[in-house]
Amino acid sequence: MSWGAIDLNITQRGNESGSTLVIAEAGVNHNGSLSRAKEMIDTASESGADVIKFQTFNAESLVTRSAEKADYQKKTTSQYESQFEMIKKLELNRHAHEELSTYCESKSIQFASTPFDIGSVNLLVDLNVPFLKIPSGELTNLPYLRHIGRVQKSIIMSTGMASLEEVKSAVEELISSGLEKDNLTLLHCNTEYPTPIEDVNLNAMLTIRDELGTKVGYSDHTQGIEIAVAAVALGACVIEKHFTLDRSLSGPDHIASLEPDELKNMISAIRNVEKALGNGLKTPTISEMKNIPIARKSIVAKSEIRIGEYFSEKNLTVKRPGTGIPPTKWDSIVGTKSKKKFAPDDLIQI
Repeated sequence: MSWGAIDLNITQRGNESGSTLVIAEAGVNHNGSLSRAKEMIDTASESGADVIKFQTFNAESLVTRSAEKADYQKKTTSQYESQFEMIKKLELNRHAHEELSTYCESKSIQFASTPFDIGSVNLLVDLNVPFLKIPSGELTNLPYLRHIGRVQKSIIMSTGMASLEEVKSAVEELISSGLEKDNLTLLHCNTEYPTPIEDVNLNAMLTIRDELGTKVGYSDHTQGIEIAVAAVALGACVIEKHFTLDRSLSGPDHIASLEPDELKNMISAIRNVEKALGNGLKTPTISEMKNIPIARKSIVAKSEIRIGEYFSEKNLTVKRPGTGIPPTKWDSIVGTKSKKKFAPDDLIQI
């Protein structure tokens, strides 16, 4: 997978063909603080992420003032504020977006964000982000899908809470609005924070790939790093994972986020898995070639063998090292005459 081919301008890391695009999801874990958002950019860059992604929204356009919080949000934020009030405090204005985008450039990491309304889509297009990320909650939002499909940007779409039929319908809307299918990546996702391991259903990522014929990845809300790493082994070309500077901070998403050391460990593990997957060719590697004569065996004399004596199962055996005639030649040796004398354990020569 060459991400450059779909307009992802990653210049320092993660642009090699076949590499997994790792998105460090800052989301709203900056808690409305521009300085904390910059600290998160530092962390994501130092961890080796390809992209750091925020969330772009206008509270008035996103939620009614009477909308309830999700259960996980009620547990991690003040019980005295509404969802509107919670979200309003987490907004980043246009100036903040511009400043964070510039700061990302100075740290050699790509800036991206998830727009939650049409105005936010337009803001991000103006900032020339490399792709637009559709969150799971907007997968059924037809006006939004039709608008975002027309803007000629690569699209990554999460599919949490959705059936396969709903995902198909959303994809059809995007494509009919002008999006080229090659510029679409679908992320399997479970929209519970944190996601119970038994609800991950990672094989659904492969179902999406096989049924819809798109590139696929995984947006991970589990605690820990092993599920994201497993997704890469299964073929994910994008991994998205929330992170925070401190999981004990107040806010809706901190509890399901990695702390800095964990983010670094996850990315390191992903890169190791990529190396381990290799090219698929079954052949001895350079590192193991030196062990072939040590670990393999040769045909040797089991007992003393005289000149002119016939080689047989009675006077031959197979032992290490593998520097002589290999036992694959057993049938061509047995039944022939010895041309020299051999002592027990001598390598047979013909």
